[in-house]
Amino acid sequence: MAIEGAGGTPGGIGQFLCGFVMAVAGGWLLLNQVMVTGGAWTLWGYDAFGLSLVPFIAGIAMLFFNGRSIVGWLLLTAGLVIIVAAVIMNLRIHFRPTSLFNTLMILVLLFGGIGLLARSLRSQSPKA
Repeated sequence: MAIEGAGGTPGGIGQFLCGFVMAVAGGWLLLNQVMVTGGAWTLWGYDAFGLSLVPFIAGIAMLFFNGRSIVGWLLLTAGLVIIVAAVIMNLRIHFRPTSLFNTLMILVLLFGGIGLLARSLRSQSPKA
């Protein structure tokens, strides 16, 4: 039984493993440089978190009164979607200051690893 390489093609296992390690290391280093903070949840200058809870609370009240209420389920779902969307929209994402050398190393590891992964999935024909 012949051993097949990455993606069922002959050869490429070494390239695949090297590319995988490089891509994971580059991705981890890139994500390690990103700072995520929360922002103010405002609407026209006022705190808007309480206002986003209104459909959620109304949906819960309707469902406690009648568990089969379609309007209650719609309000509950809409309230959850509004809360999750508002949390995501109020995130502030910044790239931490770093040297150009570190940034280039991160990008070489990440995209070089992705390139090696893609190359390893091609058939490795022997050179004639």
